[in-house]
Amino acid sequence: MAKCDVCGKGAHFGNNVSHSHRRSNRIWNSNIKSVKCVVNGTPKRLHVCTTCLKSGNVERA
Repeated sequence: MAKCDVCGKGAHFGNNVSHSHRRSNRIWNSNIKSVKCVVNGTPKRLHVCTTCLKSGNVERA
């Protein structure tokens, strides 16, 4: 699970580049945490990125 339920931030893709400049695929996963949040007055478990947690976009239960 590498997608934020609040903002939709997901994985980014790119290349590892070696010293000899050979390229191989790699992935940067978002920092996703499973937290209990209040949604419509009821607590619910969501996958939220740490940027949304830090900015206060979700209310922790």
